[in-house]
Amino acid sequence: MPEAELREICRESFPEKAEKQDGIAERLLRERHRDPLREERELSASGIWFLDRDAEAFPDRLRRMPDSPYGIYGKGALPDDAAPSVAIVGARMASAYGRDMAMKFGTELAENGIQIISGMARGVDGISQRAAVGAGGRSFAVLGCGVDICYPAENRELYDALPGRGGVLSEYAPGTAPMAGLFPPRNRIIAALSDLVLLVEARERSGSLITADFALEQGKDLYAVPG
Repeated sequence: MPEAELREICRESFPEKAEKQDGIAERLLRERHRDPLREERELSASGIWFLDRDAEAFPDRLRRMPDSPYGIYGKGALPDDAAPSVAIVGARMASAYGRDMAMKFGTELAENGIQIISGMARGVDGISQRAAVGAGGRSFAVLGCGVDICYPAENRELYDALPGRGGVLSEYAPGTAPMAGLFPPRNRIIAALSDLVLLVEARERSGSLITADFALEQGKDLYAVPG
């Protein structure tokens, strides 16, 4: 289809929204010129891999979940489906008690061969994952942005360490910036990759409680401290 005809179709479909017309047209034109083989080479050169849902190596935990992602991007490894895993999520502005609990559980679970799943957020998430890595265990961060972006930036050291001690995962394509609307959906993946979810000082209306809701929907056990 000629470019002019494509733009005309977008104008007719959204006559009252010029910005939407142009945005959709530009995305369609970019898709037309995609080169999947080149993209795969570029990802590989950046240390990033991609698995679609039909790939044999795609995690069974994700394949079985409701609203399974069509694919997953990663740096490092995938969680071992055969190994136990626990998600630790909680307050970003945790108290001294909350920080101590995140450190304690991250360390002791990792020392016992349990994989730690979280979102690499500031506070409880990052503390528990740093503790797991420091204990010689395995930890996996599920991001609300592309795996090529360290968010939050303050967790750069953890982000750099995880591919060697687990992995960094996302359903969002590389280059996807962190936006508020992307974080709640990623929480369903954190829950799905885990056998149970541990909440540490979860605040009302927080992302941690969204993860808890997904865990309950998926039939996972849920624990909380204090509680």
